[in-house]
Amino acid sequence: MLRKGWAGWPLVVAVTLTALGTGFSPDMVQARKANSDTGISTVVIAELPVQGRNMVKLIYQGGPFKYDKDGSMFGNRERLLPANHRSYYREYTVQTPGERSRGARRIVCGGWVPTVPDTCYYTDDHYASFRRIVQ
Repeated sequence: MLRKGWAGWPLVVAVTLTALGTGFSPDMVQARKANSDTGISTVVIAELPVQGRNMVKLIYQGGPFKYDKDGSMFGNRERLLPANHRSYYREYTVQTPGERSRGARRIVCGGWVPTVPDTCYYTDDHYASFRRIVQ
């Protein structure tokens, strides 16, 4: 039995296509409607700030990441994202121009394979709210 990712398509297929160098790209994944049960709105990837779009590319490439915290476990303590296993979500910094620290902007991705996330979310207010990233 294939385990399906949260977005509904088998992770095994994505990992295999990526590993075989078939030209699989995250851009080939069609956007899905937001889960009405979660109440989370969506943001089209083209509407993200340029730093957010660049971070999405780096996530699928596996880095390199600027901050040590990038790719680390995100605990979902705010409980704003769909409930899942403790190590399911990872967080990534979206740089803010002029900001000396990591700032408030993040991308949080869920999935068992970091370079093939099931779904990703964007926050520009340090986890106070999230929007699911769609194509």
